[in-house]
Amino acid sequence: MHRDSLPQDAGMLFVFDMPGSYGFWMKNTLIPLDIIRLDQNFVVIDTATMTPCITDPCPSYNHSGLATYALEINA
Repeated sequence: MHRDSLPQDAGMLFVFDMPGSYGFWMKNTLIPLDIIRLDQNFVVIDTATMTPCITDPCPSYNHSGLATYALEINA
């Protein structure tokens, strides 16, 4: 949140205790991000491009399937 840039070789990895369907939103996020959701075996189960939120409330980026990891990178 509140970042106006992200280095090309950087990202944010989210690790969940339990596989699940976790929604993400872009509140206070100033740059577009791609999200890559992976299962417990690191197999990609979903990808999405998320854009900065300009409405309130912000929409949630949801998915089907059970993710154990989510990686956010530059869109």
